[in-house]
Parts: sequence; C-alpha cells; structure tokens
Amino acid sequence: MEKKLKATEEQLAYAKILDTGMKIGLLVLIITFVIYMSGILQPHVPVNDLPEYWGLSVHKYLEHTGINPGWSWLGMLGKGDFLNFISIAFLASVTIICYIAIIPILFRKKDTVYGLLAILEVLVLMLAASGILKAGGH
Repeated sequence: MEKKLKATEEQLAYAKILDTGMKIGLLVLIITFVIYMSGILQPHVPVNDLPEYWGLSVHKYLEHTGINPGWSWLGMLGKGDFLNFISIAFLASVTIICYIAIIPILFRKKDTVYGLLAILEVLVLMLAASGILKAGGH
C-alpha cells in the first residue's frame, strides 16, 4: 500500500502566500531594476563609479558614499539605486506575512505550541528587521 502525504491547511496557506509574495516581489524587482538601469532616476552612486567601491568593506562603502546604515534607505527612494530596495524589503518580509497568516489556523486546530512558536518567529524576525539589534554591517 502506498501512503500519500497530504499538505496541512497551514502548509497550504503558507505556500500560497509565499508563492504570491515571491511573484509580486520578483515583478517589482524587475521593474525597479529596469528603472535603475535606464537612468530614469539618478542613482546615488553612479554605475560607472561602482568598481571603485567593490573592494571596500560595508562600513567603508557606506562611509565613502555618504550612506547611513539601517533604514535610512527609505529616505533615498528617489534614487535609482535605492528604488529596488523596496522589492528586496518586501521579499524579506514575505516570511513574516506567511507566519502571521497561519497563526489563526494553528490556534483554531488547537496546535498551541506551533501557534506560540509562529508568534515567536514573527517577533524574532521583526526584531531582526527593526535594526534595534546592532550587528554586522548595520
């Protein structure tokens, strides 16, 4: 007898949101990259100047280009090279959206432990994205 595996309700909900989010993020990424490469919006760092910075550490790159770390890129969305950060931030947040969506399903099914773990996962991801914890290149 062959036993077929079936995806659970929360797995299907998570996968559907992840699939839709990935497609939206990829589309926005392509559009913003075309805007960047076409020169419609002036970049903060011109493409021809990029090789000068390739060998620098993140800290030195930010210092030499006058870019502040963290979420300061939100104030630079009028620049072609920062416009595509929208899609990158969106793609990074899709996992949080997926977890938020399955939390009610888990509690309705009385999977309290998984529901609490999903809430904890959302909190950890949001804390990491917030920039409150300073580590690495931030």
